[in-house]
Amino acid sequence: MSGDYIVVLATFSSREEAERVANVLLQKRLIACANVLGPVSSLFWWSGNLDNAEEFLAIMKSRKVLFGEIAREVKALHSYAIPEIIALPIVAGYEPYLSWVGECVTLG
Repeated sequence: MSGDYIVVLATFSSREEAERVANVLLQKRLIACANVLGPVSSLFWWSGNLDNAEEFLAIMKSRKVLFGEIAREVKALHSYAIPEIIALPIVAGYEPYLSWVGECVTLG
């Protein structure tokens, strides 16, 4: 059962942007919940140069089959040209919690 579930990570330029996007995903029942952390210090390559930024990290729980829709929504609402939108599989989890995640999201 746990293989059906994912954690989606996305970084944002502000807490407000992260919370706004998370709220849209919640309203559309694409995610069950989101944790917004930050600010976090991000170090990365951009346009051939090392760069850094203060960002806010959204950690969102959902089902694997919804990742495409989640990624499209995040991209459409995001201020970055190439936003981080990645999913990690949940390889194990407390089954009542995973059941709750499944009940909260709508499978297209």
